[in-house]
Amino acid sequence: MSAPTIEFFQGISEELSNVSLRRSRFTGVRSVLLTFKSLQAIERFNSFTKRFTGTLCLTDSEGEISIIPSKLQFIFSGDEGDDLQRVECGFEIDQEDHWERFMRFMDRYAEANGMGYTDKQTEQSS
Repeated sequence: MSAPTIEFFQGISEELSNVSLRRSRFTGVRSVLLTFKSLQAIERFNSFTKRFTGTLCLTDSEGEISIIPSKLQFIFSGDEGDDLQRVECGFEIDQEDHWERFMRFMDRYAEANGMGYTDKQTEQSS
C-alpha cells in the first residue's frame, strides 16, 4: 500500500505543514485550509516538466480525490519580499459523504507523516 499523497502537479508530491478545519454555524458548510511551507512543484522549476492538473489531487488507498481550490495564496516574506513563507490552499466541502471521505484521507495522511490533531475549542476552554 502506498503512502497518501497531495499533488498540485502530476507526479510531484507536496508536504503539508498544517490543516485548519472549520464549520459554519449558519450553513453547516465545512471549510478546509491546507498550509504548505514550500512547494516541490516550484522548487528547481519542477512545474515546467510536469502537467498542471488545475486541481488539488489527494490520493490514498481508497483512490483519488480531486478538489478545485477556492483559494490558492502564495505568501512571501524577507527583505526583498521574494522568500516564499507559505502557500495556503482553501476549499469548502458541503456534502457529508465528501467530508467523511476527506477526513479518512486526512487520518491516513496524518498517520503516514507523523502529524497529530488538536481541537482549538478544547484548547481554549482548558
